[in-house]
Amino acid sequence: MTVIDLGVLRDDPAPDPPTRPPRAVGRRYRCLAVLLAALVTLAGAAPAPRRIAATVPGGPGAEAYVVDDRVYVIKPPDRGVGRQLVAYRATAGRPQTLWRVPLPGDSDVVMAEAVDGRLLLFGRAASDTGLEAMGLDAATGRLGWRHPGVPFLAGDAVLLNTSDGAGAAETSRVDARTGRTLWSLPRASAELSLSHGSAGGERLVLVHDSGTVEVFDAASGARLVARDLRSGEPPGRRQTMAAGDLLLVTRGPGDPVTGYDLDRLEPRWTVSLPPIEYAEPCGRSLCAYHQANGLLVLDPATGATRWSDPRWWATLAAADGRLLVAGPVASTTAALTVVEEATGRLVADLGMWQVVPGDDEAGPLIGVRLAGGRLIIAELDLAAGHARVRAALPGARGDCRLSGALLVCRRFDGRFALWWNR
Repeated sequence: MTVIDLGVLRDDPAPDPPTRPPRAVGRRYRCLAVLLAALVTLAGAAPAPRRIAATVPGGPGAEAYVVDDRVYVIKPPDRGVGRQLVAYRATAGRPQTLWRVPLPGDSDVVMAEAVDGRLLLFGRAASDTGLEAMGLDAATGRLGWRHPGVPFLAGDAVLLNTSDGAGAAETSRVDARTGRTLWSLPRASAELSLSHGSAGGERLVLVHDSGTVEVFDAASGARLVARDLRSGEPPGRRQTMAAGDLLLVTRGPGDPVTGYDLDRLEPRWTVSLPPIEYAEPCGRSLCAYHQANGLLVLDPATGATRWSDPRWWATLAAADGRLLVAGPVASTTAALTVVEEATGRLVADLGMWQVVPGDDEAGPLIGVRLAGGRLIIAELDLAAGHARVRAALPGARGDCRLSGALLVCRRFDGRFALWWNR
């Protein structure tokens, strides 16, 4: 058995996008990995009428992000003018320009959020491959703060993970409105995992070479529990990963995986598993993945494997006792299938769709595909096991983002098309 890489968080430069679909049960975090993909067989389904409600200017190299009822367009440098950030209020007909400001730095923005009157932009700096976060006044576009680090949204704040490259590292909680550091936690050589909830990062887990594990509250920075997990074994780094309310730990090649309860760091189960790269909650189960072995669906209470299937490389959504799973990706396309969560039984083949990242966990799952020169928009319904066509946008080619009921997609002419999912 080879080493189980449980995907700890490190401070190394962000890697290139993976060849498998991104982690996707939590839709908010799909934005950081950017769009997964597809196209679906819609037997007998006639395209819906044209429903582009508005367009906003774009241009070569421009990027658009949608937050609530606003569209933010980042325009690259042009003719001696540095890159700019333009805010539009999305209205039918002609969207209203709210403000236009210079955007500092050269970071490739991958996520935009609105928190407490601030527009938060997370991105990777093109100059040095470092990551950063910045907060702007949503009403005026004025830059309020800018900090380097690997950013994660955590409720009304941002978690930043930084390293000086010489072994010193820390995690800080930054107030989204002011940029003020609320607390910081030195990590030295300890490995960090994040336990995510509906609001983002909820608990931080530090695993030390000595075998001691500490769990901290992401809101207050207070230590919740600490325990030595060595059990009399010699010191040495283990492979760990936080997944839901569990910490998964293994010693190395051929050794079993133990699931510890994050509340008390007491062992819940120990099982033998094939190699896995990461794991996350999916419905009432725990989904674990490895590029060579596909998907394993585990019972989080016992660690027992409910079923496995090498065809599936990611879980994109869970609802009504069903999972939306994806196969291997070539570029930005993947086959989507609905299966029963408990058994893995195939319910429906949805073919190929591009799944649009959105910020509403409870909202509908939207997919798009190109057909006949138009961008077909559909709701991917797990309960019904089919894609319900909602619209067909002429001139749009994809690269879509969703916030609430508002969808923005890139057009072939460089502009951005707006559509309301109502």
